Amino acid sequence: MSTPTPPARPVSLIYIGDPMCSWCYGFGLPLAQLLDRFPALQVQLVLGGLRAYNTQVMDEVLKAKLRSAWASVAERSGQPFSQALFARTDFIYDTEPACRAVVTVREHAPHLALAMYHAIQQAFYADGRDTTQAAVLGEIWNEVHGRSKQAWSHIDFVRDFDSEVMRQRTRDDFAQAQRWGVRGFPTLLAVVDGQAQLLTNGYAGAEVLLQRLAALH
Repeated sequence: MSTPTPPARPVSLIYIGDPMCSWCYGFGLPLAQLLDRFPALQVQLVLGGLRAYNTQVMDEVLKAKLRSAWASVAERSGQPFSQALFARTDFIYDTEPACRAVVTVREHAPHLALAMYHAIQQAFYADGRDTTQAAVLGEIWNEVHGRSKQAWSHIDFVRDFDSEVMRQRTRDDFAQAQRWGVRGFPTLLAVVDGQAQLLTNGYAGAEVLLQRLAALH
């Protein structure tokens, strides 16, 4: 990767995604590389709700579609995928709980929101854990805050995650993404002088992100 050129003016990022979106999972590596190059960049997470409030048990048609999509993400990004999900006959692919878990962390421990987002991705895609379940999301938060010695505890997370306030904040995020016209995830915006400019709608490699960031005006 070439030596990055810092943006000419102060920039922050808005990242619209869903922790149970496979392309967002693949995008975790380029995003991490971008933030490693520019650690001062601030990232605002907005949760998009890829399959929020879905109530249908995953059938064989959807399983086949997901297998194909995950294989494409794995080939392009190099990220590992567990196939454990496909052995289940009762799985409901509802991404609202995972989004709400990130919103809950963002509201109470904002510096750990992105870590929670990526931890849910790792748990779901690489480890095959059921991140539609509150108990599993609580375990993931325990792992995240345990590494950081965050005072806001597992008990606090479980209580707040289940609150109507966090449910509404999550709906607000979904509505914001819709107002912005975001139709696919991941979407990464750069904010310069109060104006948002698109860096990517969909997966992009770190080199592409760096080039686009350097070209901002």
